[in-house]
Amino acid sequence: MAEQIPPSAILLISCPDKTGIIAAVTEFLFRHRGNILYLDQHVDHEENMFFMRVEWDITHFALSRQQIEPEFQLVAQRFDMRYELHFSDKKERMAVFVSKQGHCLYDILARWQSGEWRVDIPIIISNHEDMASVAAQFGVEFRHFPVNKDNKREMEEKQLALLQLVQPDFIVLARYMQILSGEFISHFPNRIINIHHSFLPAFIGAKPYHAAYNRGVKIVGATSHYVTAELDAGPILEQDVLRVNHRDSVDELVRKGRDVEKLVLSRAVLSHLRKEVLVYNNKTFIFS
Repeated sequence: MAEQIPPSAILLISCPDKTGIIAAVTEFLFRHRGNILYLDQHVDHEENMFFMRVEWDITHFALSRQQIEPEFQLVAQRFDMRYELHFSDKKERMAVFVSKQGHCLYDILARWQSGEWRVDIPIIISNHEDMASVAAQFGVEFRHFPVNKDNKREMEEKQLALLQLVQPDFIVLARYMQILSGEFISHFPNRIINIHHSFLPAFIGAKPYHAAYNRGVKIVGATSHYVTAELDAGPILEQDVLRVNHRDSVDELVRKGRDVEKLVLSRAVLSHLRKEVLVYNNKTFIFS
């Protein structure tokens, strides 16, 4: 029988750095009988900014979930804080976008089906029909939107209408080979997670592994980031690399690249689900 983990609340905080921030937050929690489970903080001296993640057991907390934010406002106003409040037992809803490559999709669905992630997947959206059978295999609804350069705006409007019905908390682009418009992205700020190989910007185009092979690269890697209107320039969530050498064929580079893409994307999604990510400007702070 799985161990029952008590529900907790999580605060992600950013504000100008000054004396007494940690003392004020912890005193607030102590005053209302909050048992702190995790506390980490960082000061960016160049920006003079303070960042913090604090998580506490709410089993015996004196405030109800609805009372926490109104009561915390006094602390937040005193230090000019921006903050997010989350609860560990809320099951997030994750929409998945995919094109023809299924390696990241299979990994996501396996982690979801096995219970490794506390998440619901209400919809898989694609610009091709290749992954329809995979969605059916896992019992997830699949919707096909045949996007091309002439109907892109129309298709995005239809996708947004569907998402309005489905109400996902965030979106994962599991090798979705379409560029999202700024209008689409604006509906999900810091809530669209992308994955791509880390050859950018050195090897652009449709066959980056072939170009990398011809140059004799020594590493392959992947980058996962939040999507912004500027292509592949959003706040980075996770990165990793694998060593390769001249013995590796193009096919072997592709295989290794896909392996690291799956791993990097899964780490990024998990950090997002655990509310370990704080975004400031175009940079992430990962309190893992």
